[in-house]
Amino acid sequence: MIFSASLTSQINKFAATDYSGGKVFIMENNKIIWQHPAPNSNDLWVLKNGNILFTTGNGVLEVTLNNDTIFEYTSKSNIFACQRLKNGNTFIAECNTGKLLEISPKGKVIKEVCILNDKNNDAGFAFMRNARRLDNGHFLIAHYGEQRVSEYDKSGKLVWNIDVPGGPHSVIKLKNGDTYIAVADKDNNPRIIKVNKKKEIVWQLSNDDIPGKPLKFIGGMHLLKDGSLMFANWVGHENPESPVHILRVDKNKTIISTIGKYDGINTVSSVYVIGDESSQTH
Repeated sequence: MIFSASLTSQINKFAATDYSGGKVFIMENNKIIWQHPAPNSNDLWVLKNGNILFTTGNGVLEVTLNNDTIFEYTSKSNIFACQRLKNGNTFIAECNTGKLLEISPKGKVIKEVCILNDKNNDAGFAFMRNARRLDNGHFLIAHYGEQRVSEYDKSGKLVWNIDVPGGPHSVIKLKNGDTYIAVADKDNNPRIIKVNKKKEIVWQLSNDDIPGKPLKFIGGMHLLKDGSLMFANWVGHENPESPVHILRVDKNKTIISTIGKYDGINTVSSVYVIGDESSQTH
């Protein structure tokens, strides 16, 4: 079932990752029109050329809508985050190794930064979830297991840090320095917070703001040009009978639209709105 909480502007087309369903897909006008295998996928982008860039558990793929592979990277490490950079290279964050990589279109490692104190250590499955390289070359990392969000400079030196009880999953840093953080379920309070440079919470959305308390584990987010947020509500820890997989809310916390139980969708972990490519997306 797909349902809307208001009659304001709807999202007609978006891409998403189905983590436990093992695929990425595109939905248009309430129907899945394209999909591709992607085990444990947790992050994706729709590129300007229409190709899809996404994680595959232990790798990253870029494919066309004809399912031709354009770019591929594989690793022994868990990978939960990828990003196409403005120079055409691809940013990839390896969770277990703590390596932040810049990879050329031909698969060559252009730059490598390790944020582990012991570079020979295995940081484990929970070390990182979402990670982004910022325009200034810094790295913004959601340290899910350590329940903190950290910013590192180009060399991997810690320059900003905030504790996030509950386990952060995704991050969006705005040009004014504010940061949206999607929080999971370690403290039974899944939510989205926006913090300023001083680490003060300036906006927050939780189950206290939504009838029925549908939030379970907040995953990937897409910030739209109108200031609304579309985000994934991962339900894999609870598997509710009537899940709400995706929500879109405005600045006033009004629910614009939601996607609920749908045949062919198991657990959505990230979402990307097609046709609204803002400067800061997800």
